[in-house]
Amino acid sequence: MIEISPFDTFAKGTITSSKVRGTNCVIYTRVSSREQADNLSLGTQLKGCNQYAERLKYKVLAQFGGTYESAENDERKEFIAMLAFVKKAKEKVSYILVYSLERFSRNDNSIWLSGELRKLGIEIVSVTQPIDTSSASGQMQQKMLFLFGEFDNQLRKQKCTAGIKEMLMRGDWPTAAPLGFDIVRSNGVRKIIVNQKGKLLRHAFEWKSQYNLSNEAIREKLGEKGLKLNHQRISEIFRNPFYCGLMAHNMLEGRVVDGNQEKLVSKATFLKVNGILDQNAHGYSLKEENDAIPLKRFTKCAECGKPLTGYLMRKKNIHYYKCKTRGCNTNKNAKSLNETFHNLLNSFTLNLDQDFLHLIRQQAVTTFNQLFKGDEEAYVSLANQYNELKKKIDRLEERYVEEEINSDLYNKYSEKYLSEKGELEDKIMKASKKSSNLGNCIDISLEIASEIGKKWVLSDYVGKQKIQTLVFPDGITFSKKKEEVRTPRINFVFLYLAYLQQLIGNKKSGIPELNLDFAAFACLVAGSRIELPTLGL
Repeated sequence: MIEISPFDTFAKGTITSSKVRGTNCVIYTRVSSREQADNLSLGTQLKGCNQYAERLKYKVLAQFGGTYESAENDERKEFIAMLAFVKKAKEKVSYILVYSLERFSRNDNSIWLSGELRKLGIEIVSVTQPIDTSSASGQMQQKMLFLFGEFDNQLRKQKCTAGIKEMLMRGDWPTAAPLGFDIVRSNGVRKIIVNQKGKLLRHAFEWKSQYNLSNEAIREKLGEKGLKLNHQRISEIFRNPFYCGLMAHNMLEGRVVDGNQEKLVSKATFLKVNGILDQNAHGYSLKEENDAIPLKRFTKCAECGKPLTGYLMRKKNIHYYKCKTRGCNTNKNAKSLNETFHNLLNSFTLNLDQDFLHLIRQQAVTTFNQLFKGDEEAYVSLANQYNELKKKIDRLEERYVEEEINSDLYNKYSEKYLSEKGELEDKIMKASKKSSNLGNCIDISLEIASEIGKKWVLSDYVGKQKIQTLVFPDGITFSKKKEEVRTPRINFVFLYLAYLQQLIGNKKSGIPELNLDFAAFACLVAGSRIELPTLGL
């Protein structure tokens, strides 16, 4: 009979033996709220883990964890640091000691994470839930405990969500109040009242509804009064019905409900600001558009700075622009001021053949590329920072809903993140001035500038408004005493095209109607700045 031993060389697999684990470990402790910090303190957890390690003669290489404040940046820094440590430690780590498995993680990726750690030879050990994870049944038991933790998380989230929805339905705002409001408690009753910033925002609604000021002009006026906001924040405020006593929230599932907060403005004012108030309380239509007076509110009185309104003298059927400031007496025939503005626009009209227009286009593209050099990289960097900040805000709200952080901490970091978000939006807006398709932008500008004066005359009220604000973003001023028109700022593209046209045509440099000399502008073009802070003043 042939012996089987010669066939051993053909055998497959390896000889198994009971794996001998090391004794190195790390300790991880965690609480997710102030209440847990009081009831299940980090000291209690740390003491239990150290006693367990001492009893089994484990060597503790490091300990990680913090109070509920470790959630302040919504990323659990200590948890991430602990995972990085056990994966890269010079001394092989065999165990992660936790007081209980829910202290390790209550998220739905905890089972996957424990499996990945097990592949590295690292076991998660709960000192109060002794489980032998070397067997399949022990690993299944651990997974079940992780699932129970996640299930409990979802139940608490569902309960919290239902509570928030109930608050909203009865008119109580559940989280931090928008800018302009404070949350106060009086005799145990929670109230949301208008604060000093809110009183300034009330002026912003008035400036928009009564004088139709641009958002940028409103932003500047608020800044002068000490309230600095970026352009996007102004738009968000004007679109938020919270300021007129209503509430809109994702949990309301597309509904808007009456709120119990103090009203900043009336519903009529809010609707007027958003351009959707078709009729006032007396039943007559509000007709804002009048082709005879397109410069109303766009033009400001040079003497007092207030926007000019328009009216019709019925006896003579003549329209006028008028300043409503008492004692100012600025009054101008609308037809005359319209003609002055038309002549002003003609200063920006390009009267060149196609060859010269082609040269202007090439020069404009070259100049703008030089002026905006480096902005694209800055824009990408800011956009990445903005996306990361949005993730932090979303995670902060999620942790608040799941009751992992209390309202004090939520309010503190919500305000901080929103402030950072506003600053980033402002920087992104400035960095994104460079068009993604500069050639098309220049082509459109050349097309508009070809007959801009004529286009303005033939346009309807809305069309005239668009052309006006396109060329003069901050409007114009009219002085009755000097009978002259000035402007604080001109769109850089149109100003540059007019400048190039005068260079090519060897014409007198400048725009006499604005008392503007191109000498100062030529210096700006040669430098790195792209905006004129003041022109013709």
